[in-house]
Amino acid sequence: MHVVLVEPEIPPNTGNIARTCAATRTCLHLIEPLGFSLEDRYLRRAGVDCWHLVDVRRHGSWQAFLEHMASDPADGHFHFFTSHGGRLYTEASYEQDDVLVFGRESTGLPQPWLASYHDFLRQIPMTPGVRSLNLSNAVAVVVFEGLRQLGFRGLHAR
Repeated sequence: MHVVLVEPEIPPNTGNIARTCAATRTCLHLIEPLGFSLEDRYLRRAGVDCWHLVDVRRHGSWQAFLEHMASDPADGHFHFFTSHGGRLYTEASYEQDDVLVFGRESTGLPQPWLASYHDFLRQIPMTPGVRSLNLSNAVAVVVFEGLRQLGFRGLHAR
């Protein structure tokens, strides 16, 4: 699978997500602009000893990412995660090459995307009044649901 962070802002979140990606052999795509440098010590500290295991790819824009993937979000393999509606993340059927898209920590996905990709919006249920989960927690929840549906192919229990 592919985890896509659209304009991430908080280094430790991205570092924790990188650790999840390393542990699950999930490719991490970062859509610029980033709110930090990839050399940021907080980013590195959160990822600790697994950065060499992460397939991290930077893209200058959403359009550059789509061109890189040679894919269309309407093909059914994209899932956009938001606290603003959509189907539950557990109701989606995940496939090996699916693209899991998460927005900025402060604002989420860009507003126009909520309308454009309406059929592909997913949400994690939570108590009313809570704005959202921490981004790294949300990514972990979704990645492991996708992997569970795929039978945890390629992963081993210790």
